Amino acid sequence: MQAENPGFYYAIHLDDDNRMTNVFWADARSRMAYKHFGDAVIFDTMYRPNQYQVPFAPFTGVNHHGQMILFGCALLLDESESSFVWLFRAWLSAMNERPPVSFTTDQDRAIQMAVAQVFPETRHCICKWHILREGQERLAHIYLAHPSFYGELYSCINFSETIEEFESSWYFLLDKYDLQRNEWLQAVYNARKQWAPVYFRGNFFAALSSNQGVSSFFNGYVNQQTTLPMFFKQYERALEHSLEKEIEADYDTICTTPLLKTPSPMEQQAANLYTKKVFAKFQDELVETFVYTANYIGDDGVFSKYRVAKYEQDDKAYIVTLDFSEMKSSCSCQMFEYCGILCRHILTVFTVTNVLTLPSDYILKRWTRNAKNWAGLEEQSADLYSMGTLTSRFNNLCLEAIRFAEEGAHAVETYDAAMSALREGEKKVAAIKKNVAKVTPPISERTGNGQEDINKAPLSVPEMVTSLWPWQDAIPQRFNLNDVGVPVADMDQPSMAPVSVHSDGGLSDNKVVLTCFKSMTWAIENKTGSSSEKVAVINLKVCHLSFHYA
Repeated sequence: MQAENPGFYYAIHLDDDNRMTNVFWADARSRMAYKHFGDAVIFDTMYRPNQYQVPFAPFTGVNHHGQMILFGCALLLDESESSFVWLFRAWLSAMNERPPVSFTTDQDRAIQMAVAQVFPETRHCICKWHILREGQERLAHIYLAHPSFYGELYSCINFSETIEEFESSWYFLLDKYDLQRNEWLQAVYNARKQWAPVYFRGNFFAALSSNQGVSSFFNGYVNQQTTLPMFFKQYERALEHSLEKEIEADYDTICTTPLLKTPSPMEQQAANLYTKKVFAKFQDELVETFVYTANYIGDDGVFSKYRVAKYEQDDKAYIVTLDFSEMKSSCSCQMFEYCGILCRHILTVFTVTNVLTLPSDYILKRWTRNAKNWAGLEEQSADLYSMGTLTSRFNNLCLEAIRFAEEGAHAVETYDAAMSALREGEKKVAAIKKNVAKVTPPISERTGNGQEDINKAPLSVPEMVTSLWPWQDAIPQRFNLNDVGVPVADMDQPSMAPVSVHSDGGLSDNKVVLTCFKSMTWAIENKTGSSSEKVAVINLKVCHLSFHYA
């Protein structure tokens, strides 16, 4: 698979006897999708394909159409805390060490401990649907005796807008159905800050609807009867189906004109910017402003405060603050912080203060038609990759090529244009290669200063090969089987050390020899463990590599 997909990433976890315990992989499309939509991630271990009940754990998120997308997968033979720590670090390495804003998982204790170690700055949330699913088993007798109970519990969890409202609704249900002594409900309530949405309103979860997360990426493709050979076929089908749905949504957004419901310039602006699904969500909020009123209640010299309430429902009001000079606003409902779309309350204040268009700070690119466009990503790419090494340049080019291929594959016309651009680019690269000094790359990778250092202090051949490893200064402080991995300096991670080296050859008068090794062996082991605790043993054969110099 890696031969077919240069951006493919994988990692294998071995036990003390060098037997495989866990496997993680992410293809180039998943890694590219994370660059665009990796702010909110869901990790699900509920799938148990095959008769061995080996957990299949996908990392998923939401794209600009509100569709589930894949960020990588794992097969876990071991569900210990250390295994999840290994998995999360491998996944984070594949995603260029950029942690998500929010991370949603099930209530497994080992997972919670691993998340705390690997993602200390990320907002961790237990999926509410796991709670409701477990409740269907624990409270089956109550659902049978009181059919309306589930609907009321659902509303309490999903539609409460404040902590006070959630807690009062919860106690109301317990009193109404005489459930004060139900041990499971009591335990769930005690852990409410870990799963109830109302406690996470100030964090971004890309939640376009209250039902988000109830279905998963592989629903309908993988179940307990799925054998391992069939699993990989179904995996490919799920990926193909996901791509088809995204292309259809792209086409629907581009080729259909939304029906406007108001004369507001802001609605027209949003229709031009957002995808069809996200615009529908925004439009619903905008239309609701017609039944809301906003009353000015004072200011502190910077922020003006407004009390916003629905007509004839003044008892349920929201406080909106607005800094008119900076066009900064916030609402007590925290909808923008939670899902990235302005709420009806702020939009009502915008209406009464004559703000006619959406301020740029309140247009998240991840929800727009141009969410996957190249513009604006060059700076991010420069931050994620140091261009000083061959490996990092190769990885960056692979990711850019995958993105280019996604755009070019949409139609025959775009394909022809993309191929033409590639051929032209190939000619330019070939022409530049002829003019690049053949000795320059190794010097640049060693010093990090490129041609400028060559001009200042030209080095003789003996000086260039004084080190046993001429390129060692340029080795990134990361390592795994795909050149990208966890920091070597991390005491909890596998370390790399040369065990045996066989060398041959010497220097000629007109060559600089960078590599003269026929074979090499690495033992990868935990620094904190004993010498027998090897994670992997790798044998590497290296071809003779040399550069002519002028």
